[in-house]
Amino acid sequence: MASAQKSTNWFVVGVSSAVVVLLIGLGGLVWWLNAQATGPGTAPQSSVVNEETGAITFGEGDTEVDTFVDFMCPICNSFEQQFGEQLQQAAASDEITLNIHPVSILDRYSQNTKFSTRAASAMYCVADEAPDAALDFFNALFANQPEENSTGLTDEELIAIAEQVGAGDAASCITDGTYKNFVTSQTKSHEIQGTPTVEIDGTRLDLNAGEISKLEDLLAEVSATTAPDEENTGE
Repeated sequence: MASAQKSTNWFVVGVSSAVVVLLIGLGGLVWWLNAQATGPGTAPQSSVVNEETGAITFGEGDTEVDTFVDFMCPICNSFEQQFGEQLQQAAASDEITLNIHPVSILDRYSQNTKFSTRAASAMYCVADEAPDAALDFFNALFANQPEENSTGLTDEELIAIAEQVGAGDAASCITDGTYKNFVTSQTKSHEIQGTPTVEIDGTRLDLNAGEISKLEDLLAEVSATTAPDEENTGE
């Protein structure tokens, strides 16, 4: 008896091929969405943002001081109260270059609202849209710092602060969270484990070992340099 010839079921083949193509397409979509969620994100384009380091930069001094801060961090607030004005004045007189890095390591302390990331993103929004207001916004965020384990400030409250310092143009950027992924990537790339983190000319200070004294010495030196000559101020 002759064996029965088997015919190819082209309908089944066509459906199978379509399923394979669909699965590949879905896999590509999942990969793309994951890349969008975890990638470095949009980098701010601003005259005060360093493209290489991501720092928001003030002053043009030879000595560089980098500070990495989380806007939910109470110790960062204490640091700014103690050193912020001196650092900003030294940058304004070009005695130093002050590089401020908004980072996010304390999202777990804002009841799932991710305040640290949102606030840091808002800081970049203001630096991008209203660079002249960036430092005022930075100071205002610490002046209005929420307590840890609270919900933090809402986007509307961040926008209100921006408007108060003349950065109302940053509103849509803050609402969209434009730089949230950028903040996350910067926090990781700089290997920030705690805040504040301070560097002088690229060397990270061990604050737990008392190396904050190096910053104090630098600021004392700057102060002595910029102080008026008493002999020339007398009558």
